[in-house]
Amino acid sequence: MSSLNLDDFTDLIERPDGGVRRDAEARRERQIVPPGALGRLDDLGEWLAAAQSAVPVRPIEQPRVVLFAGDHGIAELGVSARPAGTADQLVRGVLEGGRPVSVLARRLGVPVRVVDMALDCDPGTLPGDVVRHRVRRGSGRIDLEDALTLEEAEAAFRAGMAVADEEVDSGTDLVVLGDVSVGGTTAAGVLVAALCGTDASVVTGRGGQAIDDLVWMRKCAAIRDALRRARPVLGDQLQLLATVGGADLAAITGFLLQSAVRKMPVILDGVVVAACALVGQRIAFRAPDWWLAGQNSGEPGQGKALDRMALEPLLDHGVTVGEGAGALLALPLVQAAAALAAELPEKPEVPEKAEESAEPEESGTSEWT
Repeated sequence: MSSLNLDDFTDLIERPDGGVRRDAEARRERQIVPPGALGRLDDLGEWLAAAQSAVPVRPIEQPRVVLFAGDHGIAELGVSARPAGTADQLVRGVLEGGRPVSVLARRLGVPVRVVDMALDCDPGTLPGDVVRHRVRRGSGRIDLEDALTLEEAEAAFRAGMAVADEEVDSGTDLVVLGDVSVGGTTAAGVLVAALCGTDASVVTGRGGQAIDDLVWMRKCAAIRDALRRARPVLGDQLQLLATVGGADLAAITGFLLQSAVRKMPVILDGVVVAACALVGQRIAFRAPDWWLAGQNSGEPGQGKALDRMALEPLLDHGVTVGEGAGALLALPLVQAAAALAAELPEKPEVPEKAEESAEPEESGTSEWT
């Protein structure tokens, strides 16, 4: 039996300040550029003001990319273009600066943090600050067995919460959230299909490194088989993550919810993060008010999850590489919205017409006549 009471999040998570948002809208009405002329940037600026409880909105000064990493046993079925158990190679690429997210983060001046939750490698081969939250070595093969024990799922969930607290306490004011995994999109597809009540084929995508039709069929079958195991535990979100999720997915879910508790905005990346956000919404219905969908990757499971949460992606570039790269492209847009909302001058006040002080002369004959 878990000691973690997920119902607490419903009470702990508040919506962004509606009164502050109305103040931000009023300020926008007074600025020199007509409301609506900046499109979604207007909405973004007002959303940020509400999230920060500040008018004018403060600039995003300390953003950070946070990536949760793990290997998934389901990859043994050949559902990915990458061999099973090789997510550590992707992590090393990120740390060494050779992955797309590394290049973009360097260009934008944003630090990247990688959190190993279940990589299938010797922890001694990676930096200590990367592996210190690891729950286990690889997650179970979800078509046949649970991804995690309930105790491991709770540990991973709490690790995600702890990482969120660490980021807020260190001054991070916005997180771009992503994953680094092999087999993670298959687990994500199971979660989305289970929570949306849909068939495996509707949520099965091609993954970060595109797969051919034969691999897609194997992936679809794996999601279908795991879906049968997911449906009986739909009422218990932690058990759901233990059954068909994985340590990285449980940690992402904990991170998302604790970020909402701490009022830290998060930009979501691809299908894995979207699936975890969907689990988070099931736990605390107000939580998605603190999240932005950074981009549309084209993965059908991501689209299904975002529709269910009523989150519209900021960008539509079809970036499927994962690791937060697509969402990081949306960060300059959010920063631009904050700058425009704060720095555009207001229209000068038009002085009221001076009232006529002189009384009109009466008609009649002058006393001088």
